[in-house]
Amino acid sequence: MKIVVIGTRGFPNVQGGVEKHCEELYPKLVNLGVDVTVITRSSYVKEKIKSFKGVKFIHLFSIRKKSIETIVHTFFAILKLHKLKPDIVHIHTIGVSLLIPLVKFQGYKVVMTHHGPDYMRKKWKCPAKFFLKKGEENATKYSNAIISVSNWIKEYIENKYGRFSHFIPNGVSAITDFDKNSNFKYNTLEKFKITAKNYILTVSRFVPEKGIEDLINAYALINNPAFKLVIAGGADHETSYSKYIKKLSNKTEGVILTGTLFKEDLFNLYKNSSLFILASYYEGFPISLLEALSFGIPFLITDIPAHREIKIQGFRYFSPGNVNELSDKIISCVKQSIDEKEKLYYLNTIKSNYDWDDIAAKTFNVYKNVLNI
Repeated sequence: MKIVVIGTRGFPNVQGGVEKHCEELYPKLVNLGVDVTVITRSSYVKEKIKSFKGVKFIHLFSIRKKSIETIVHTFFAILKLHKLKPDIVHIHTIGVSLLIPLVKFQGYKVVMTHHGPDYMRKKWKCPAKFFLKKGEENATKYSNAIISVSNWIKEYIENKYGRFSHFIPNGVSAITDFDKNSNFKYNTLEKFKITAKNYILTVSRFVPEKGIEDLINAYALINNPAFKLVIAGGADHETSYSKYIKKLSNKTEGVILTGTLFKEDLFNLYKNSSLFILASYYEGFPISLLEALSFGIPFLITDIPAHREIKIQGFRYFSPGNVNELSDKIISCVKQSIDEKEKLYYLNTIKSNYDWDDIAAKTFNVYKNVLNI
């Protein structure tokens, strides 16, 4: 079985939920005997390696411009298909799905993974929203199978288009004891001049729907906080908003920007934080939340559909955009550690429902159904 993947910028160590999803999923599918080739956007991939854990790469040039890079890269990726001759083309995101008819015209079967209706994101203006909605429409009309990464997306698609969607969620890798790993970067906290359990953490790209501005403003309302606010992430494209976030962070005492981090550096920040926060207005289904839960750290999240996927105690939610409520909850939750019963519940939930081996097996079954094998 030969699969070609279009719609991820690439991996490993490329920022983004879709990128992390693909980095975890496709090596697992290789282990199940699937031949996987991923067409990457070369401008995002620093190391032009030919393969990763059995996944083959074609690094294709891409224009790094937010408004056109997805559609241009997708078009040229589709032109590569006649040489690759896949059994299935696996498309990620509704933006890429705009060109699914071109894939079908060439006679290939398509599986599309829906990571969320991106036209709900604040960063997109009217013209882009129109094309994103058209991409979603094409995905539901022409794909041989659709996968949704959360139940709310599945229900949204089925109610809006009357098209069945397989629910196969994002997952999280098993968290090992990194203290025993000789390659573990012990200097992460020292590098950013923070100490264990003396900071709160968010992990996010610098885009408006992530609510980073709200989090910084909520932190600024706290009188002489005894803890720092660490923001791990950055911007895929420098925008007026990302510049504003950097400026706001620089003038707010106690805020630390780490830039985009991966693996051990990021896990070290999770493990040693006193509180994890997601202030998002919109998410498909955040892998960062699963990662935080796997470390058993206290957390606060906005009350949005994606964050309702896991049954969570009510006091851990706050209203999107409510800076005063968030500020008050930070003060109360940073003093209150997560109890062992709650921690165990989240760990068991993750092991039972968000295991990448299980996710890969379910995806493999979708492929087999599409190919009637």
